[in-house]
Amino acid sequence: MIRASEMLGHTHPASRILPGLGLCVAVTGAAYALQGGEQFLFGRIWLEALVLAILVGMIIRSLWTPHERWFPGISFGAKFLLEVAVMLLGASVSAATILAAGPWLLLGIAGTVAAAIACSFGIGRLFGLNTRLALLVACGNSICGNSAIAAVAPVIGADGDDVAASIGFTAVLGVLVVLGLPLLGMTLHLDGLQYGALAGLTVYAVPQVIAAAAPIGPVAVQMGTLVKLVRVLMLGPVCLFLSLVAPSLRDEADELPPHVTAGDRPAPGRLPLHRLVPWFILGFLALVGLRSLDLVPRAALSPISEAATILTVISMAALGLGVDIRSVAGAGGRVTAAVVLSLVTLGGISLALIHVLHIA
Repeated sequence: MIRASEMLGHTHPASRILPGLGLCVAVTGAAYALQGGEQFLFGRIWLEALVLAILVGMIIRSLWTPHERWFPGISFGAKFLLEVAVMLLGASVSAATILAAGPWLLLGIAGTVAAAIACSFGIGRLFGLNTRLALLVACGNSICGNSAIAAVAPVIGADGDDVAASIGFTAVLGVLVVLGLPLLGMTLHLDGLQYGALAGLTVYAVPQVIAAAAPIGPVAVQMGTLVKLVRVLMLGPVCLFLSLVAPSLRDEADELPPHVTAGDRPAPGRLPLHRLVPWFILGFLALVGLRSLDLVPRAALSPISEAATILTVISMAALGLGVDIRSVAGAGGRVTAAVVLSLVTLGGISLALIHVLHIA
C-alpha cells in the first residue's frame, strides 16, 4: 500500500489519518442509527451494526471514488483498529468458562471446530475460492461468524474484498439459521440440552444463539450459551495456529489504493521473528491470562467489551469503504455455495458429536 508520507508529503501523522478515520466514524454512526431503526420498527435487530457498517461503506465506495488523501485514515481503521479490537476480546475470556464445560464436551467442541474448519476450507477451495477467502469462510462458519472473520483477517493478510464477501454472505445466512434452526430441532425431536448444544455449535453470535434457543426453552438457552462461549474460546488458538503455519499468506506486497488491506503483510521474502505471532494475538493471550487470574477489574470488563465492539464496527466501515463491490458480486455464487455447504457440514458434525457424547 502507498505510504501516507508518500501521498501527503511531510504532513503530521494525525493530520494524515483524520480525514479517512473521520469518514469511517461517520459510517459507523450511520450503521448504529440503522440498527436502532431496525429495533424501533421491528422490535428486534436483524442486521447488526457490524454488518451494516460494511454494507454502508460498500455503497458509498460504489457511488464515490475517494481522493487519495482519504486512504491513510481508512487503512488505519481497517488494520490497526481491527487488531486492537481483537486484542481486547481476550478480556472477555476466562479459564473458568473452559472448566465449566467439562473435559469431554470441551474436547468435543474443539474437535468439532477443527474438523469444521478443515472441511469448510476444502469445500471453499473446491468451489474455486482463493486461499484467504476460503480460510475466512471456514473460520467464520466454524467459530463465531463475523467476529472470527474480523479476527482472522489480519492474521492471514486478507484484503477488504475477501472480508466483505465472507462477512456479507455469512451475515445473511446467520439470520436464516436463527429462523430455521428451531424448526430443525423440533423435526429431529431434540430435547433442550441437545438442541442447546446444536445451537451453540452452529449459530454464529452469542445473541443469535440465545434467539435461536429461546423457542425451545431456558435449558436450551443455558446449554447453547455455554457451548457457544467455549466455541468462541477457540478463536485465540486458531489465530495463533494460523499465524504460525501460514506465514506465506502474509508474505506479499500490499495493493495500491483504493484497495484496502486488512492484513499487515511484510515485504516479499522477509518474515521477521516477531511477525510469526502478531502483537495483537500475544495481547489477546495476555488478557486471557490476566482475566483468568482475576487481575482485570470487573468494572472494566464492560467498557473493554464495548470498546472492542465499537473498534470492530469502525474497522468494518473502513473495509467497506475500500471494497470494490464488483469483485464481491463476481464471487457471489461461489461464496454462497461454499458458505451454505460448509454450514450444512458443520451441522452434521455437530449432530454427530451430540450423539457420541449422549447429550440428553
